[in-house]
Amino acid sequence: MSASAPAASPWLSPELVEDVSRMIRTVPDFPRPGIQFRDITTLLQDPTGFSHVIDAFCRMITSAGANAVAGVESRGFLIAAPVAYALKLPIILVRKQNKLPGEKVGLDFKLEYGKDRLEIHKDSIPQDGKVFIVDDLLATGGTLEAACQLVEMVGGTVVGTGCVVELPELNGRNKVKHDVHTLIQYQGE
Repeated sequence: MSASAPAASPWLSPELVEDVSRMIRTVPDFPRPGIQFRDITTLLQDPTGFSHVIDAFCRMITSAGANAVAGVESRGFLIAAPVAYALKLPIILVRKQNKLPGEKVGLDFKLEYGKDRLEIHKDSIPQDGKVFIVDDLLATGGTLEAACQLVEMVGGTVVGTGCVVELPELNGRNKVKHDVHTLIQYQGE
C-alpha cells in the first residue's frame, strides 16, 4: 500500500481518508536524505479537511472518556487546542526543553534520527485527570511514549493517544504502552 492508498481508519469514512490523505504533502529527503516527511501544514490550510480531522479527534477523545487533552509540541498543539475548545476540556502542553516557565518535569528520549527532551508543568493535570495525548505523526513512538510517561509522572492517567498520520512500518505503536488511534496510515515509501 502506498501514500496514494492509505489504510482505513475507524474515525473517518474511506472517502474522507482518501480526501484527507491527499491534503497531506510528502516532502522527500527532509529533514535528512531518505526520509519522506509527511507535512500536515497543507491539511491545516484546507478548512474542510482540517474540520474533518478535528471532528474525528473529538469523537476519538469522547470515546476514550478523557477529561483533558495534551498536545505534543508543536504540531500536536494545532490539533489539541481546537479539540479542547470544542469539547470544553483543559489543554495540557507537552513541550520541548526550556519552553515552560513554571515548575516542570522532563524526560529524555530517542527519536528516529537523534534524541530529544520533553517537559510538562508539574501542576498541569486536573484532579482525576484522564488525559488523551495528541500529536501530528506517529513514527517510531519515542515522542508519544515520552509524553505518556510525563503525564503519568505528574499524576495523570493516559486514556489514549491519537495522531493524524502513522508510519506503520516503523512499528511506533508497539513502543507506546497505551491505546493508539490514527487517521491516516502510510505504508511503505
